[in-house]
Amino acid sequence: MSLLPIRTRRLTVVLAAMLACVAVAAQGSTPELPAIWPSPNAAGAVSGQAITFPSRSPYSLTDVGDGERDPPQDGQGTLFMPKTASAENPVPAVVMLHGASGVRSSRELTYGRQFAAMGIAALAVDAFASRRDRATGFTERLIEITETMLLADAYAALDYLDKRPEVDGSRVVLIGFSYGGMAARYAAYAQVADLFAPEGPRFAGHVSFYSPCIARFEDTRATGAPVLILIGGKDEIVDPDRCDLIADDLRTGGAPVEVKVYPEGYHQWDGGPSSPRRIGRDLSGCRFTVDPKGVVHESWTRLPMVDTLTRKLILGLCSGSDGYVLLRDESVRAQSNRDLGAFLAEAFSKPTVIPARTPAGTTPGR
Repeated sequence: MSLLPIRTRRLTVVLAAMLACVAVAAQGSTPELPAIWPSPNAAGAVSGQAITFPSRSPYSLTDVGDGERDPPQDGQGTLFMPKTASAENPVPAVVMLHGASGVRSSRELTYGRQFAAMGIAALAVDAFASRRDRATGFTERLIEITETMLLADAYAALDYLDKRPEVDGSRVVLIGFSYGGMAARYAAYAQVADLFAPEGPRFAGHVSFYSPCIARFEDTRATGAPVLILIGGKDEIVDPDRCDLIADDLRTGGAPVEVKVYPEGYHQWDGGPSSPRRIGRDLSGCRFTVDPKGVVHESWTRLPMVDTLTRKLILGLCSGSDGYVLLRDESVRAQSNRDLGAFLAEAFSKPTVIPARTPAGTTPGR
C-alpha cells in the first residue's frame, strides 16, 4: 500500500546494552537508524515468514512481455515484518537480492532481522529457490538464472509489498549483494523500470554491495531515485574506475549517486568466511553495453548476449580463472552499516513519485 506521509515525527531512540532500536511512532514517520545496529543475536528473536508472490522469468530484457519468452513464475522469499507495522502505521521496507551463492543466513537473513528490529520491513528474495528446475550448481545458475530474472523478482516483490496495508509502498529501497547488486543498480535506470513497472511503483533508492561493474547503459535516463555503491578496496572482482564511469552515467541520467570505497574491504565483507577463501572467476575485466532496445552486447566485439550459449561464450572469454577472495571484516561491516543507515534514512524521507516518461536518449562512447 502506498501512502504519502501526512506528518513526520522524530522517533525515540532507545539505547540499551550497546544495542539500538528505533520505534516507529507515527504514520509516515522516518526511521532514524542508529550508528550501532542491533547485534545478530539480539535481532535473532525476530522471525521471518516464507512467502510467495507472482513473478516472471524473462531471460533477457528483450524478453520482457514477450509471451513464451517471459513465462510466469512463483517468486519466493522470506519476509521480516516489524511488530509495530499495521495499516494505521505503515512502515518503510527494503527488498534484498542475494549474490551468486544464494540467500545466506549470515547476510540477507541477518539483515532482515536487524531491519525488522529497527522498524523496517525486509523481504529477502530467493531467485534461485524458485528456479531450481533451471539450475542448481554455482556456475550453472549464473548462466541459466540471469540478472533480468532477478529484476523481475525485484519489481514483483515491490508490487507485493505495495499491496500490503502495513507497508508504505512509496518508501521501499532495493538492496543487492554482488550478483544481486548488479540487478539493484540496473533497476535504477528508467529503461528497466519502464519495462517491469510501466505504471509504477518505483523503488525509493538502490544500494549495490560489492557488485561487479560490468554493464553500461547507452540510454542513461534514471528513475531519479538515489543510488549508493559500496566497494571494497581489496575486492578483485570489482573495477572501481569502471564503477565511477557507471556512477557518472547514472548522474547524467538524473540520479544522485554516492560511491563509498572501504580500503580494507574484500568481497562479501559482511557475511563471508572468517579466513580468506578464493573462489569463482574474476569478472572485473568484462565490458558489456546495453542498447536502448535492451540488447546486451560485449563491448569490444558487439556480440549480443541473447541466450545461454552466447552468455556462456561471452562470460568464458572475458572472465579470469584466478577468481577472487572472500573475507568477512566486522570493522568494514560497521562502516557499511553506518553508510547504509544514513542512505536509508534519507531515502525513506522522500517518498517516490512515478515520473512521466521521457524519450529514450543515447550517450556515445561506450
